[in-house]
Amino acid sequence: MKGVQFLVAFVLLALASKLVSASDPGPLQDFCVAINDTKDGVFVNGKFCKDPKLATAEDFFLPGLNIPGNTSNQVGSMVTPANVQQIPGLNTLGISLVRIDYAPYGGLNPPHTHPRATEILVVVEGTLSVGFVTSNTDNRLFTKVLYPGDIFVFPEGMIHFQFNIGSTNAVAFAALSSQNPWVITIANAVFGSDPAINPDVLAKAFQLDQNIVKQLQSRFW
Repeated sequence: MKGVQFLVAFVLLALASKLVSASDPGPLQDFCVAINDTKDGVFVNGKFCKDPKLATAEDFFLPGLNIPGNTSNQVGSMVTPANVQQIPGLNTLGISLVRIDYAPYGGLNPPHTHPRATEILVVVEGTLSVGFVTSNTDNRLFTKVLYPGDIFVFPEGMIHFQFNIGSTNAVAFAALSSQNPWVITIANAVFGSDPAINPDVLAKAFQLDQNIVKQLQSRFW
C-alpha cells in the first residue's frame, strides 16, 4: 500500500513540475542580473547572477531601438532584439522586446515560431498582413491586416509571420513572454539545417520533386 502511495505522490510531483516549468520561472528576489563571470555567481535559469549590491542602472538599460534596422536582405526585414542577451537585468523576469523593420513592397518576417513565448505585436508605421496557423490537424489560419496603432497576438509555439503590403517602410514592436524566447525560422530550419536533411525526407514531406528540394536547400547553405 505504501508503495502505491509513493507512486501516486511521485506521479503528482512529476505532473506539477511539468506544469511549473511550462514557462519562464518567476523570480524569488527583486532581480537577478545576468553575468558571464562564474566567480562568486549563482547559476539561475541559464545565467549566473551578479551580487545584487553590485547591480547598476546600466544592467536594466538598452539604447537604440529608435534606430531603423537594415532591411537590405533576401526577406526585406530586420529584427532588433532586446532580450536577456542585450539587457542582463531581464534575467528571470520572463519578458523581452523586439523592434521589427520591413522594407516597402513585400518586406517579410518569414514564418517562424517562438518555442518559449507568446508574442503581442503593435504596428507603429506602415501596413502589415499578419497571421498564425494552429497546430495539427486543423492547421487553421488566423490572419489580419494591421495599421498603425493596431495590435495582434501570436500564441506561444504557433507558426506566424508579418508581411509588409504597403508602399512605405513599416515598423512594429513586439513584447514576448520570455527573457529569451528564441526563434525557429521554418524555411531555415528545414532547408538550411547542418548537416542537410535527406532530400528524400523533404521531397516526401512537402510532396515536391527531389530536384526542387535540392535547389531550395542550396539557397540556404
